Amino acid sequence: MDLLFGRQDFASEACQQNTFLLTNGLGGYCSLSAAFSATRGDHALLMASLRAPTARFDLVHRMSEQLTVGRQTVWLSTQDKAGCPDEDGWRHLVLFEGDGPRWVYEVAGVRVTRQLAMDYGQNTVAVQYTIENHSQAPCTLTATPWLRFIPKGGRMTSRRRFDWSASQVRSGGLRLRFAVEGGIAEALPDCQYETLRFRHDAPDGRTPTGLCGAAGRFVFTAAPGQTRPCAVVLGTGADLPTAGAVLASQARRRQEQAQAAGLHTALGQALSAAADAFIVERASTQGKTIVAGYPFFTDWGRDTMIALPGCTLSTGRYEDARSILRTFAANERDGLLPNLFPDQDAQPQYNTADAALLFINCLWLYYTRTQDDAFVAEMWPCAARIVQCYRQGTSHGIHMDADGLLCAGEGLDQVTWMDVRIGTHLPTPRHGKPVEINAYWYNALRIMARLAPLAGADGGPYAQLAAQAGASFRQAFWMPGEQRLRDVISPQPSPADTQLRCNQIWAVSMPFTPLTRDQAAGVVRSVRQALWTPCGLRTLDPADPDFHPVYGGPQKVRDLAYHQGTVWPFPLGGYYLALLRVGDFSPASCRQVRQDLDALLPALREGCLGSLPEIYDGGVPGPSRGCFAQAWSVGELLRVCEALERPQAAGLEGSWAQA
Repeated sequence: MDLLFGRQDFASEACQQNTFLLTNGLGGYCSLSAAFSATRGDHALLMASLRAPTARFDLVHRMSEQLTVGRQTVWLSTQDKAGCPDEDGWRHLVLFEGDGPRWVYEVAGVRVTRQLAMDYGQNTVAVQYTIENHSQAPCTLTATPWLRFIPKGGRMTSRRRFDWSASQVRSGGLRLRFAVEGGIAEALPDCQYETLRFRHDAPDGRTPTGLCGAAGRFVFTAAPGQTRPCAVVLGTGADLPTAGAVLASQARRRQEQAQAAGLHTALGQALSAAADAFIVERASTQGKTIVAGYPFFTDWGRDTMIALPGCTLSTGRYEDARSILRTFAANERDGLLPNLFPDQDAQPQYNTADAALLFINCLWLYYTRTQDDAFVAEMWPCAARIVQCYRQGTSHGIHMDADGLLCAGEGLDQVTWMDVRIGTHLPTPRHGKPVEINAYWYNALRIMARLAPLAGADGGPYAQLAAQAGASFRQAFWMPGEQRLRDVISPQPSPADTQLRCNQIWAVSMPFTPLTRDQAAGVVRSVRQALWTPCGLRTLDPADPDFHPVYGGPQKVRDLAYHQGTVWPFPLGGYYLALLRVGDFSPASCRQVRQDLDALLPALREGCLGSLPEIYDGGVPGPSRGCFAQAWSVGELLRVCEALERPQAAGLEGSWAQA
């Protein structure tokens, strides 16, 4: 995809609004702004994952760069600072390529190109420069790594000292190695410190400043008329590769991932590449997992089960899908899957009603592609326990009611994805029978009936439960006057029960739907009219008095808006699959979805370049909010791209219910 930006894009400091992201398959990453600045406390040139994927350490926060040509010295790097002048290298930036990333600067006849790459499976980042000196004077590029050596999200103090030697830096029991190509490394006489301003953290109430330290620098020179390749490689391993090897490996991996996905549209190819960032190792389980979002989140059960079909199945990564499903099956307890995984001495948290049901959905989608009977038989005991425990009752008030529908939530629990809690206040209380949980339940029962013979089990009881749940679903949730579904059926009727929210769309988009065709069409129409935006679905009807048009400010203010109108990209995947299903994948329905998807291409040029974010404002979606790269956003829209090219991959095999 074309992610080129030129002077027209950098007429001001606007280049600090966008971010690039490189990852290493361990949960570590390299991420700064397009201007090569740290605009967030969670930005880093090298955020190492020392125990995948959660033990992340901010080792090298940024690199400052100065270019001297004759008697003129200018910044190439850009940075907002507190207490001293800002670095303004964006003024000399003539070209930035987000799919790389690669920068080109021009100063007084000298061209400097910078490229970055991260070594997959290692906590290593390569910074490669090419200096083309077309001036009549010698030039010197000085690159200074600004260090932190603190856990991600921590605070560094000026008391931290960095011990710089010939090939490494040590501090606080941590060690960073470096290798210089085409230049020299030199220690500073004393540690230096600077305080950065984080322009993207301050508006959201996060810590607006952060301290970094420097103990050495790298120096590269080029004579008049000389073209000089040079580089720095920074990492935690004993043997560092060359910069060229890291760049070549990164390019080769991207090509291999694109070929494995086999999609042909620009959006499909871009999202296929973006999906790779989220699939990582988990040391505590010796398997794969999915990071929910960068830079804030690690791996979460619900997010993993929503993101898995797109991020692994649509990209042909079936072994990764098996590894993830095995990991979750091994950690099932009382029919529940972990929403927050155990790490080191921490205990898993089983506070979600949907992850286990979506596990069964993932198993079905995997099987429809692979016909892997043996894996279904291997996972069957876990799937059967989930259904049994949900029927009989398990934690958090999850149980099957007499009508065959599921109840979930009690006390201050929030067990659906609308899970914000502010002290004792639940902005979106959904205790009772949430619509999407029951859509997932019906879908899971139908799947179990279909898969039972592969495990030598009787599918009849599951089919009977599904029939009961489906009839009760249509009777309880359908609102004939408004031609849509209730959001929740509370133990005590509440105005929240009939709020128009996006959760109803999954009753249409799951492989097996409890709705009639006419009911499904009504759901799609109501969502389109009130909730659809080009970059996601609103979580609440703008006409509702609880609607919040803007997401921002301190944590409490953000939490109040999080599910009260804020736009989320990931439900857009369910909406488009529902639209295709209702339209029978006709040329007209496919054309409409393709036209709508065109509006997402500009979204890939904003926020995290080449990826999709967590959320947008609900009123007028513009700049992205929350995590700048979100797994389920990428995965769900990737499923839509694939469904347009390979309709059978959507797994929508269930027939319509009868009125």
